[in-house]
Amino acid sequence: MPVNSFDNYPMNWRPDLSGETGPKYRALARMLEEDIKSGALKAGTKLPPQRELADFLDVNLSTISKAYKLCMQKGLLSASVGNGTYVSSDAAAESILLCGKEDSHLIEMGAIVPFVTSNLKVKQYTERLMKKPDALNLFSYGAPEGTKRQREAGVMWLQKSGFYTDSAHILLAAGGQNAITAALGAFFENNDKIGTEPMTYPGVKTAAKLFGIQLLSVQSHNQEMTEEGIRYALQNENVKGLYVIPDYQNPTAHTMSLETRKMIARLAAEENLLVIEDGINNLLEENPMPPIASFAPENVVYISSLSKTVSPGLRTAFIHVPDRLHEKLVEALYSMNIAISPLLATVSAALIEDGAADEIMAQRKRGIAERNLVVNEMLNGYVMPSGLTAPLRYIQLPEHFTGKSFEICARQAGVEVCGAERFAVGNKPAEKAVRISVTTPPTTEILAEGVKRLREILRQ
Repeated sequence: MPVNSFDNYPMNWRPDLSGETGPKYRALARMLEEDIKSGALKAGTKLPPQRELADFLDVNLSTISKAYKLCMQKGLLSASVGNGTYVSSDAAAESILLCGKEDSHLIEMGAIVPFVTSNLKVKQYTERLMKKPDALNLFSYGAPEGTKRQREAGVMWLQKSGFYTDSAHILLAAGGQNAITAALGAFFENNDKIGTEPMTYPGVKTAAKLFGIQLLSVQSHNQEMTEEGIRYALQNENVKGLYVIPDYQNPTAHTMSLETRKMIARLAAEENLLVIEDGINNLLEENPMPPIASFAPENVVYISSLSKTVSPGLRTAFIHVPDRLHEKLVEALYSMNIAISPLLATVSAALIEDGAADEIMAQRKRGIAERNLVVNEMLNGYVMPSGLTAPLRYIQLPEHFTGKSFEICARQAGVEVCGAERFAVGNKPAEKAVRISVTTPPTTEILAEGVKRLREILRQ
C-alpha cells in the first residue's frame, strides 16, 4: 500500500490483493467477477478510474487495465470513451433462455417456442423423404455451403420478404443462432465493438462474449437507432458493425420504420459499415417491410431462419452474404459445423418448394393473432402495442418492480417470464419491464391462465 492514506478516500470498490499469489491482474479480475455476481457491485456501478485503483493497490496501471479487459470480454463491464467503466446492466442476469425446465407447475412464457401443432406437416414431409431410394444419403455429410437446390430454396424464401438475391450469395446454417455466431466469428476480432439497440437478443450477447467482442448500445429514439447515434458510435467508439432486429424486435416487439431501414442502409454504404440483420421475425409480420439488406446488399449480412415461422427443429437458416465476405463466412461455418444436416436442409427445401412452408406459416400467424387478442385484453394498460402476429410481447411494470423482481414474483405464481435485465446492453439501468412469449404455452387456455396470474401480480 502506498504511503498516502486511503482511509477516507471515496473508493466504491476496495479489493485486497495482499494474500494473493500468481498474476495480480487475474486475481483482481476474479475478485471483480465474484463481487459482481454476488451483488456486492450492482449493475450500473461506476468503477474507480484505473489510475486511482492502481495507486490504491500499489500496482502498475497495466495490471488494472488487464483485469478490466478480462471482465469486459466476459460481458461483466462496459466502457465508453470519456465516461469511464461500469458494471454492465446484465452482468448478473441469466443469458440462456431456452426451455428445459421439467416443471409441470410452471407455465413457460419466458423462452419463445412455437406451438407444436404445425409440426405435423413437417413430420409428413420427413416420412415421405425416408421412403425414397436414396434416403440413406440424407444421413451422410452434406455440402458445406448447402446444395444448389437448397440455396435456391433459400432464394425463394428471402423473396417472400421482398429481398431478391441469387443462390451464389446464399449460405445455409444450422439455425439462426448458428448463423449469428458464425458471422461474429468470421467478420470481427477480439476487442472489436458492435453497435446494437439498447435492448437486444441474448443470443447475440452470448456469442459476442465467446469471441471477446463488446456490444455497445447505440443512441435510440422511439425504440429505433438514430443517425446521430450511429455516427457518434462510429466516430467516438470505433464500432465495426451493427446488429439489428428490425421486425418484432426482441424483446420490445417493435417494428422498425421504413425510413430508419433506409437510413441504416445509406450509412452502411457511405461508411462501409457491416450490418448483421436478424430477420428471424420478418415473415411473421402481417405485411413484411423490405429488409435493410434490400437497400444495401453489399454491406448487409441478412439472416432468415425457419425456427419461428415453420419449425424450430429443422435448424435451418438462410444467409445472404456479400461477395467480399463470402469466403470468410464459409470458413467460419465449416469450422463450426463441417456441414449442415442434409436431412433437415432437404426437408426445409421441399417445404419451401411445394408451398407447404407458406401453409404452416399462415397457420402459425393465425394462432399467434388469436393469442395476442387474449394478451391485449387481459394486459391492457401494461403491454406495449405491437402487431397481432408478434410472437413476443413487452410488459411495462409498475415503479416498485424491477424486471428481476417481477421474474421472481411470477415464478412464485407459477409463470416463467424474462426480465429486461437479460436483454440490456451497456451500463444504464435496465427498464422496468419483462418480455413474455405468446407462442410457448401449449394452448390458448394455458396462455390465458398465465396472463391472468401476471395481471394479478401487476395489480397488487
